[in-house]
Amino acid sequence: MNGQITAEHRDSVAVITVSDPERRNALTLDLSAQLAAAVADAERDQNVHAVVVTGAPPAFCAGADLSALGTAREDGLRELYAGFLAVAHCSLPTVAAVNGAAVGAGLNLALAADVRLAGPRARFDTRFLRLGIHPGGGMTWMLQRVVGPQQAAAMALFGEVLDAAAAKEAGLVHRVVDGEPDDLVAAATTFAAGAADAPRELLDVTKRTMRATRSLAEHDQAVDLEIAPQLESIDSPEFAARLAASKQRISGKNG
Repeated sequence: MNGQITAEHRDSVAVITVSDPERRNALTLDLSAQLAAAVADAERDQNVHAVVVTGAPPAFCAGADLSALGTAREDGLRELYAGFLAVAHCSLPTVAAVNGAAVGAGLNLALAADVRLAGPRARFDTRFLRLGIHPGGGMTWMLQRVVGPQQAAAMALFGEVLDAAAAKEAGLVHRVVDGEPDDLVAAATTFAAGAADAPRELLDVTKRTMRATRSLAEHDQAVDLEIAPQLESIDSPEFAARLAASKQRISGKNG
């Protein structure tokens, strides 16, 4: 059976699973294209407010399919990148539920998400240099941004592999969830559902603002960048309705 990307909706959360367990969910050109399409579908669905990405047990993603990698030229490499880059560029909040090994391009997939939750069997392994190839897909940028230059060097140059606890300590993982892979996906879905409390358009704008402010040097620059979208949100019907509902609740408590 060929691998596939499956997608299901759990209320406001799209759960996207890379499913080729016999090959530990290694990314082929077809799987990468399917993953990109699944992310695009979630973005188009106005009922979806967040995305969870995971892998079919026992792995999260063992990296790029080596046969595809060995014959790839630039166009082929960019096609392999398309899946995890779709996650990286997703306009919705994204969570990676890392239930097992995240290796090479699989580590890129985990890094592409806004937040990572890990199960007890998670492992984070750059692997590129041990295979004799240069890192790709923006791994060096993503890894340094998430864990800092020293930890990134330990992983990329010296081959340090982090288990779930070490990844949490390094800041690569937000939370470690004990239990089975299904427990991890359930926890990630519950976590992601927090985004449902916010208007969908506001999630999109805020995520774009966070990307823009990431590279700013001064606090005041962030204040200046945030003020226009904040004023726009204050003038929105959504805020007016929520403000009125909040005042009514307060009035009811005091009455």
